[in-house]
Amino acid sequence: MKVGLFIPCYIDQFYPQVAIATYQLLKKLGCEVFYPSNQTCCGQPMANSGFSNLTKGCDINFVKNFKGFDYIVAPSGSCVLHIKEHLKDGDNPIELEKIRHRMYELSEFLLDVLKIKHLKASFPHKVGMHVSCHGQRGLHLSSMSELVAPAYSKTEQLLNMVEGLQLLIPERTDECCGFGGTFCVFEEAVSVKMGKDRINEHLLNHVEYICGGDTSCLMHMEGILKRQELGVKTIHFAEILNSEL
Repeated sequence: MKVGLFIPCYIDQFYPQVAIATYQLLKKLGCEVFYPSNQTCCGQPMANSGFSNLTKGCDINFVKNFKGFDYIVAPSGSCVLHIKEHLKDGDNPIELEKIRHRMYELSEFLLDVLKIKHLKASFPHKVGMHVSCHGQRGLHLSSMSELVAPAYSKTEQLLNMVEGLQLLIPERTDECCGFGGTFCVFEEAVSVKMGKDRINEHLLNHVEYICGGDTSCLMHMEGILKRQELGVKTIHFAEILNSEL
């Protein structure tokens, strides 16, 4: 199958290792992976700030770069959700709909499309898992704690396939980290307090790493961890799944 790899701009600029891990992991699992070199931002920052009318260039460019693939995969729940719900291109409505239905966040692609049952990966560390809001509540990658329904988590299911990994879940399983895109700029004090609260719950479990599926959330918590010199690292789950035995 032909897979188009979409790498969000903040991963490209700040966490290229996440992009590389995603590419390598998909290749290991037998996918024919392509990286369209002219791709750029999906337009989410502008749309979240109330300027969705300014995302036209991003939308047209996305359709141009990713039409024709069997699937489109990205290691970011928030960007995938934006594409699925807000991508628009009046000149290419057929291609637009195809893209929306072929767009997948990495964990759902691995489980729902590739249907993997085993992984040859090893990560002998104590890992706390952070559940990002867009992935959970928009893409339904995990259950919501306020609902009376069976619990599930696609990321947790994948991490449990990794040899040596000790997965530690905080008491409040799906608390927001406080990043929220531009929210962390306009409501800095609230954002930082939410981030500290989220980190403190992970510290109670004595984790070595905080893992997640959205690098934006991890970046927010990483900044707090480093400023407080707490010694805990952040890591995207793609990097763990790509780790060698």
